[in-house]
Amino acid sequence: MNSPEAGWVTVALLRRTRGNRGEITAVPLSKRERYPALHEVYLFGSGQRCEVENVWFHRDTLIFKFRGVDSIGDAQKLSGAEVRVPASDRAVLEAGEFFQSDLVGCEVVERGTGRSLGKVTGWEDSGGPGLLVVEGGLLIPFARSICVEIDPATRRITVELPEGLKDLNPS
Repeated sequence: MNSPEAGWVTVALLRRTRGNRGEITAVPLSKRERYPALHEVYLFGSGQRCEVENVWFHRDTLIFKFRGVDSIGDAQKLSGAEVRVPASDRAVLEAGEFFQSDLVGCEVVERGTGRSLGKVTGWEDSGGPGLLVVEGGLLIPFARSICVEIDPATRRITVELPEGLKDLNPS
């Protein structure tokens, strides 16, 4: 996921149409409980404002229905767009939780040596804990036992890497 422009938070990625009434599937990028509260969003590439008529999960698939998008053709035009909200509308996080976008750009430093491993350039979902993508291709599991100090305000993540991790992911 790319970092959104300043002032915006991406909460979903629109994929393909569903049904024939303008519904569209999406990849969720936030907590499941966040979506029912969405009433107004902005779609990027176009930046167009959209009113959310309805949003729900069908099994594990997020489905959006936007007001005025009433056909397969209308919905197809939205495929690939990022669903964003103003940063001021971000969901409230519990202590110890972080936004992925706040981790991108943080310097990753080894606890024992103080050596910089590079900056976080992205995030990958792996089915388990997410993976921080660090400059040079190093993948670090985003687990409390490895990422021992996380401070987005100072743009720093201190890690204690398990033996052999760097050998599996040479940077």
